[in-house]
This record gives sequence, structure tokens and C-alpha cells, in this order.
Amino acid sequence: MRKIIQAVLLLFIVGQAAAQNTTYSIKGRIDKTAPGGYFLAHYFGHSQFIVKDTAQAAADGKLLFEGKNVLPNGLYLVLNPKKQKMVELVIDKSQQFSFETDTTDLIGNMKITGSRENELFYLYQKQIKRQADEIKLLQMQAKVRNDNVGQQILQNKIGGIRNEMNTYYQSFVKENAGSLTAKLLKASHEIELPTPPKRPDGRPDSAWLFRYYRAHFWDNFDFSEEALVRTPFLQRKLDRYMENLTYPVADSLMAAADFTIGKTLAANNREMKAYCIWYLTSKYENPEIVGIEATFVHLAEKYYLTGVMPVTDSSTIKNIRERVTTLKPLLAGKTMPALALTDTAGVLRSLADIKASYTIVVFYDPDCGHCRESTPVLKAFYEKNKTSRNVQIFAASVTRSPDQWKKYIREFGIADWIHGYDLSFTIDFRRNFDVITTPAIYVLDKNKTILARRMPADQLDGFLDFHEARTRAMSQSKPSSAKLK
Repeated sequence: MRKIIQAVLLLFIVGQAAAQNTTYSIKGRIDKTAPGGYFLAHYFGHSQFIVKDTAQAAADGKLLFEGKNVLPNGLYLVLNPKKQKMVELVIDKSQQFSFETDTTDLIGNMKITGSRENELFYLYQKQIKRQADEIKLLQMQAKVRNDNVGQQILQNKIGGIRNEMNTYYQSFVKENAGSLTAKLLKASHEIELPTPPKRPDGRPDSAWLFRYYRAHFWDNFDFSEEALVRTPFLQRKLDRYMENLTYPVADSLMAAADFTIGKTLAANNREMKAYCIWYLTSKYENPEIVGIEATFVHLAEKYYLTGVMPVTDSSTIKNIRERVTTLKPLLAGKTMPALALTDTAGVLRSLADIKASYTIVVFYDPDCGHCRESTPVLKAFYEKNKTSRNVQIFAASVTRSPDQWKKYIREFGIADWIHGYDLSFTIDFRRNFDVITTPAIYVLDKNKTILARRMPADQLDGFLDFHEARTRAMSQSKPSSAKLK
């Protein structure tokens, strides 16, 4: 699913530039570089890039990238034959310029002709590099200083240079406000934090500072500037906002995603909207954190299935709709769909009839290597918790061989579990229970409410500890039900 969505997004973003009819010509020279094919590419996320052109380096390091279609604005890279980054270039509406540098100091020796944006970009980069080199030298000196006074002097110098770097940044973006370079720099920098109020104990209120930081996190990011889609900054900021500044439960993640996407809608930026919707939706389709798949369902329903996300490929929409249909009944908090299977004695066993505080439903295939690794772990978990926590395991074989199923039960000595097999071959485990890979493990409470899905066997104990601790904390925080007099 993620690959289908990604392909659609790439066609959408790349297709925007192909519709126009102007030319670009970027001449370059990188002395002391290896011969071979070089690439002009723009960022797609923080670690990927999309190649827009290629050029062969002459013996003197000269390159020429040119074409009939305008390049979409963004932060570009010139990559060497091994696709390693050499230099970065800011591409805006001025797409006929030249650059010269050499491999001894790619930034320090850079010369730009014909591009005001790249002149600004490298003016800033050179100053920051000089200051960063000073800090690096002082840090090396600090490593060999043993006296506290000397150490403090060096640390003060380092702090002073960092303050100078921040002052330079502030003045640079102010003096060059409106330039694409200034927008790129602001998007990559943290916001300025005010002095927090004091707590009653006199200490700074870190909780207040966190709330301020989260509320103003996007202040430096211009959602109306489509060039920021083709930089490493957007994905990094999305990840930080969702992973580090948002509580990892579905309701909080949905609200944070809607808030961010809402900024792209308010800015009326079609490409920014497309990227944010695509990235956030794909991020939560197969999340690493248990129980937050509802975020994917919410985003898919709200943006893809309503047409807010500009997807014209009907097969993609069909696949997303089918995925939502499968996941929606299986989300944490929902009652597990009905499941009745035949046990080894030919008796129909229904999930609804199991009387246990917790029921672990495991869908497995006797030929699956991961299932064979997980079964001993599940067995140990069951032996530990079957009495103390009143746990039962309902094991559903998805194989089409009854003999293999029974052999598996004997081999692992798990006859005291409740076992089931679909003798009629009428259950679509993939569609009805999202069994794409095995083992697929669900954790249910006494009412057969889904507490977790896609749970690794070795995390069951830890999850139940967490669930019970959270349940106790929630019950203790509830107000008294006694009537007020």
C-alpha cells in the first residue's frame, strides 16, 4: 500500500514541473573531481532524492545540466558517480547560472555567477562554516586541557561563538526576508524560546516551555512555499512533531496530523498538501507502536476517500478503501469480529464462548519460520499467566492442511490451548482479520474488546503490565461517585 501511495505522489510532484515550457542551464566546475556521470537531484524527504538530470564531467571537472522544462523550485544536490553529495544548490525562477568550487573545500571555495539565491546561500554557509570550524578547534583544545580554569575559558569562547552564529542567522534572515534562501534557513532552524515562568518551588516551568514549543513549532515554516517540499526539512519536522511532541495514542496523533494538514489547506499549497497527507497517512499504516493504526484509518477516510488528496488513479483509491474496510473493525477498542473454528476433536469452538480475563488470539501457519520461533515464547507466556492473570490462547491455523496443523500442536506440546481450524475453507483470514503475515497476534480483554493487535509474542508480558498499570492509574484518577450534599 505504501508503495502505491508513494508512486502516485511522485507522479503528482514530478508532473507539476513537466507541464511548463522554459529552459534551465546550470554550468558547473568542480576541480579535482573524478570523471564520470554526475547527477542533479532534489531532495524528497530527508534521505531520499529524485534525479532530474545527468551530466558527464569533462577532464577539467566541468559539468553542464540543461533541459527544456523548468526545474521545480527546491534545494538540489549535485551527486558524484557514486550518488554521494557534492554540493547543494538553491533552485528558484533563475535557472541559468554557473558555479565553481573544488574538492579541497567545496563550501569555502564556492563561487556563484548569475544566481542571487545561491550567492546568498553560500554567503551564509561560508560564515557558518568558519564559525563551526572555530568551535571544532576549541573543542579539540578542550580535550587536552586538564585545568578547570582553562576548560571554562574555552567553553565560554565556544558559547560566545554560538551566540554569534545565532545573531548572524537572525540578522541574515531579516535582511533577506522574502528570499527562498531565508525561507530555507528559517525552516531548518528551531524557534526562539522565551524565558519560562517559575514554578512555586522557584525552578523554571519546563512543562510550560514544552507547551509553548509545541504550540509554536511551525512558526518558522512557510507552508505556502512549495519549494520546501523538495528539501530535507519538511519530513524531519513532521517526524519530530509527531514522534517527539505528540503523545503516542491515536486521538492525539489524529489531532496533530489534522492540525498540520490544516496549515497546508489554509496556505492553499497543492504540493505541500499532497506531501503532508501522503507522508502522514503512510507513516501510520504499518506503525511500530501498537494500537495507533486508527490514525491511518482516520487520515485515509478524511483526505483520500473524500477527494481532498488529489489522486486520480482509481485503483489506488480502491486499494485504500479496501484497506480501511479491513482495518476499521480490528482497531484497538473495537470488539473482535466473530470467529468460530473446529478443534481437533471436531467440536466447533467460538471465540465469544471463551471465559478468560485475557484472550490471546494467534493466527499462524505451521510452515511459517517466525511462527515456529514465536510458539515457544507464547507457550512460556501462557504457562506463566494462565492462572495468575486468567489468560487463554485461541490458536487459529490458517494453513490448508489439517495433518500439518495437528502435527504442529503435538510437536510443540500446546494441546492445552484452544485450537481451531477452518474445515470449510470459507474464512478469508487476510480480509477479515488482516492476517497478511504470520504470526498475527491479538490481545483481547474479558469482553473480547481488542486491546492490541500485531503484538510480538515477546512483548505480551510487558504489554499486560503496562495495560494493568494504566487501568489502575485511570481508576484512581476518577472523581468520587458519591453524591454531593
